[in-house]
Amino acid sequence: MGTFWPNRRGPSPSHKMYASAKSLLSCCMPLHQRPTMGGVGNKMPAGRGWLLLGVVVLALGVAASPAQAQAPGTSNHYDFYITETKVTRLCHEKTILAVNGQFPGPTIYAHKDDVVTVNVYNQGNKNITVHWHGVDQPRNPWSDGPEYITQCPIQPGANLTYKIIFTEEEGTLWWHAHSDFDRATVHGAMIIYPKQGTTYPYPMPHKEMPIIIGEWWNEDIEQLLLDSQRTGGDIPISNATTINGQPGDLINPSCSKNGTFRMLVEHGKTCLLRVINAGLTNEMFFAIAGHRLTVVGTDGRYLKPFTTDYIMISPGQTFNMLLEPITPTNGSGNSRYYIAARPYVTNFNLQVDSTTATGILEYVDMPPSSGPPDFPNQLPALRDIAAATAYTAQLRSLVTEQYPVDVPTHVDEHMLVTIAVNTVPCGGNNQTCTGPNGNRLAASLNNVSFVDPVVDILDAYYYSIPGNYTPDFPNKPPFFFNFTDPNFPTNKSFTQRGTKVKVVEYGTVLEVVLQDTAILGAESHPMHLHGFSFYTVGRGFGNFDQSKDPASYNLVDPPYQNTVSVPKGGWAAIRFRAANPGVWFMHCHFDRHAVWGMDTVFIVKNGKTPEAQMMPRPPNMPKC
Repeated sequence: MGTFWPNRRGPSPSHKMYASAKSLLSCCMPLHQRPTMGGVGNKMPAGRGWLLLGVVVLALGVAASPAQAQAPGTSNHYDFYITETKVTRLCHEKTILAVNGQFPGPTIYAHKDDVVTVNVYNQGNKNITVHWHGVDQPRNPWSDGPEYITQCPIQPGANLTYKIIFTEEEGTLWWHAHSDFDRATVHGAMIIYPKQGTTYPYPMPHKEMPIIIGEWWNEDIEQLLLDSQRTGGDIPISNATTINGQPGDLINPSCSKNGTFRMLVEHGKTCLLRVINAGLTNEMFFAIAGHRLTVVGTDGRYLKPFTTDYIMISPGQTFNMLLEPITPTNGSGNSRYYIAARPYVTNFNLQVDSTTATGILEYVDMPPSSGPPDFPNQLPALRDIAAATAYTAQLRSLVTEQYPVDVPTHVDEHMLVTIAVNTVPCGGNNQTCTGPNGNRLAASLNNVSFVDPVVDILDAYYYSIPGNYTPDFPNKPPFFFNFTDPNFPTNKSFTQRGTKVKVVEYGTVLEVVLQDTAILGAESHPMHLHGFSFYTVGRGFGNFDQSKDPASYNLVDPPYQNTVSVPKGGWAAIRFRAANPGVWFMHCHFDRHAVWGMDTVFIVKNGKTPEAQMMPRPPNMPKC
C-alpha cells in the first residue's frame, strides 16, 4: 500500500491511516524538522511512514483526525478531489462533500511570495467553487472563487486549476468552498511561512498546530438550505460546535469521546496555535484551561503581541497564538486541560447552538492524570459582549522596519454601508412563507439585497456583457433613521433586490463605514472583503457620527484584516487603497446572511501600466 502525497493523482487507499499518524507527529514535530517548501519537497519513504505509524499508536495510544496531517512532502501543486464521503459524528452517519476524503480538508503549505496551483476535481453530486480566503490574488480575480462573482461553478465531473498568488500574506489563512453551504465541510488551513531566508518576528516556536473551529449538523445542510429557500424561513441551528471536525467529549460523550481532538505538548516547548473560525453561523470564544495565550497575528498579518486568557474569533478570521507549556496558571497538577470553543451570541432573539466544543491538551512529560481534564473557567459566557469588545480592542498591527504599515491618511471616497436582515414579499401562487409576518427572510447592504447574476460578474465585466449587473451600488443608505433603535417596526423591514456593484478607479483610497442596524434585531456581523486586506481604523457602538467619530480613529497601528467583526448596534470603519484591478466580493461571513443578499461587489478598473491591469482570462474557466 502506498502513502498519500499532496500532488498525487487521487488519494491512495492508505491515506487516512497515514494522515492520522502524521497528525500526531505534527503536534510533536519541531518546526526545523518540517519538510521544506517549493517543488515536490522531500517525501518520506513508504516503509518508514508505516513504521512511524506503529510507533505513534503503540507509544501514545491516541487517535487523531486525518485533517491535522502535516503533508509528507510539500509541493507548489495540490490536487483536490471533492467526493461524497461518509462520516459519523454524534452517532449520526451521513454523506458529506469532502476534499481527498478528509474533514476538515488538507492543509496547504507555502512561503511568502510563493505561487501555488490547486487542481480541483469535482467528483461530487453538485456544482461547487473554492475560495482562497485572505489571499489578495493581485491582478488575478480569475482564481478567487466565489460562485457567480468571479467564475461559473465547477460542474460534477469537471475540474479547474486555481492559481494562488501569495504576496504580502504571512501567517495563517484558509481555503473553503464558496457555493451554497458547501464550506460547512469543504475547508482547510493555509499556512504561509516567512519568505525563504527570513524568520518570524518572535522566537521560533518548537511546534505548531492548526485548530479549525466549525459546526456540525446531523441533517444534510444542503437540504436544510433548500428547505429554507423554499419556505423563506431561517436555517435550523447546528447540533454541535467542533474543533478540528470533532465535537469533543462534553457533547454526547458516549458518541464523541473517542474522536476528541488531542494536542500533545511538553514543558518549555512553545507551540504556535493557528486558530481558524470556519463556522457558518457563530462567532466564537476560545480558551485553554490553565494557560494564557500570546496573540501574535491575525488574517495572515502580524500583530503587536499581547497576552490574554481567551480570544473572540469571527467566522472567516484567523489568529496565531503562542502557547507556553509551563506550570498552569490555575495551579493544577493535572496533565490534561480542555481546549474549548463556545459561541458568542449577540442577537438574543435567535435560537443558537450553545454547545461547547472541546479538545484536550495533554502533557506527555507528566504522569497521566486519572481524573477529567481541567475546564477553562476563563471562557466567557455566550452573551458576554464586554469580553468580546475588550479582546478586539487589543488588536494592533506590528510596526517594524521589516513589517511597516501604510495606513492611508487621505481618503478619496467615503461610503456608509448599512447592514440589515430584512424581508421581501413571500411571492405569488398562494405561497405561504415562514419568515416574519408571513414574508420571506432577506438581507441587505444599503437596502440592496444582492441577487446572483446568470453569468458571473467577472466575465460580464471582462466581455462587456450587458444586463447582468448595474454599476449603481449606493455610497450611502437610501434614507436615514436611528439605525440602532431596537423598536424598529418589523412591517418596515422590506428591502429591494438587485445586482448592484460599486465601480472604482484604480488607486482610489476608500473609507467604508459598516453600520449595523436593528432591523429584525441588531447583531454583530463578520464582514469579509475579497482581493484586499484593509486597515480597521475605528469601531464603536451606536450610530456612526461623521463629525465626531473619526477623531477616535487609530491611524498609527490599526489591525490589517480581511474580515472585521462589526459590533452589535455599532459600526466599524475600514480603509484600503483600490490598487488591485478586478472584481471583488464583499459579504457577511454568516452564510445564511450571505445567501439572503448581504453582499455587494467592487469592480476596480485597470490602471495605466501593465502591472496595474488584470491578467488575461485563463482558457479553462467553467461556463455557466
